[in-house]
Amino acid sequence: MKKKRIVVKIGSSSLTNDDGEIDQIKFNDHVKALAKLRELEHEVLLVSSGAVAAGFKRLGYITRPITLKGKQAAAAVGQSLLIQSYIEKFSGFHIIPAQILLTRDDFTNRDRYKNAYETITELLDRKVLPIINENDTVSVRELTFGDNDMLSALVAGFIKADQLIILTDVNGLYDANPNDHPDAKKIDTLTDISDDMLACTDESGSKVGTGGMRSKLLAAKTALSVGVPVFIGKGFGPNKLVEILHGNGDGTYIESENYNSISINQQWIAMHSEATGKIYVDKGAENAILYHSKNLLPAGIFKVRGEFKKGDIVEVFGLNGLIGKGEVTYSSRDLEKAIGKRSEEQTNRVRTTPVEVIHRAKWVTI
Repeated sequence: MKKKRIVVKIGSSSLTNDDGEIDQIKFNDHVKALAKLRELEHEVLLVSSGAVAAGFKRLGYITRPITLKGKQAAAAVGQSLLIQSYIEKFSGFHIIPAQILLTRDDFTNRDRYKNAYETITELLDRKVLPIINENDTVSVRELTFGDNDMLSALVAGFIKADQLIILTDVNGLYDANPNDHPDAKKIDTLTDISDDMLACTDESGSKVGTGGMRSKLLAAKTALSVGVPVFIGKGFGPNKLVEILHGNGDGTYIESENYNSISINQQWIAMHSEATGKIYVDKGAENAILYHSKNLLPAGIFKVRGEFKKGDIVEVFGLNGLIGKGEVTYSSRDLEKAIGKRSEEQTNRVRTTPVEVIHRAKWVTI
């Protein structure tokens, strides 16, 4: 098998016991499986939950805290315990882990987004194992990912992973809740995740975790949108992750028939940027952008809303609604002067080729 870049997400329920403490049997099993991937020369990133679950007992809580301050205090204690355990266990395999704590702002801020990408790729080049978690100690509700399922999908997308493996305590997806419906059938493969499927999926997670199966489907849908195939399931033993890569995992494989790999910059525009204005285009421009991979030119624009500057992100609307987002090369003031004009009619600048309002490389279709 050729070398792959793999993101493995391990949830709290797959790391801890019912009392909220790190389960050493489970923990050692995961470490051995990750080490096996590294032995086969795959690039591996680990998105690991467990900080809050590992820490709340040390603070005297009987169960996982529900207040923000309680969760953040538990994470402050638990994160150090978690990474310490990883360092000790991986040292036996001569693997150096690196701790990376992220917040939503690390994705929405363009510079921090690029810095995170460069840091992670440098660690991979140096044969270091990045261990990623949300920075629960400082995150506020507006800046959280919701759960580490979504964080793993976003990481898998922006480092252009070949596979996202979400390990959980359930062996994949079923057409009904197997706890309530004994005749429920397991779904081995999926090529799409519909809104109906999301609406019928349980949102609840374990008592030490935050994500249920719905969060995993949302994460898988996000990963698929940027061309990353997903596995959701369970396993045991040092070869479990290798078996998953070979298609023999105990779970559900989700891979789109329409592979859609987009650049790091386009991912940031699509998933994390905040639009500062709106542009409205005619039918001809809409068709050119959506079906002929053309740049957006001033001639196809008939209305501009909001104030923005060159380099900002704007939403683009066709006759029937939103069609995409992109980075503009005009300010709103300059664009209002240029809309509807062909490039040869614009005499304010010397140009040998049409100057696009949005270049294809900085455009994403919604």
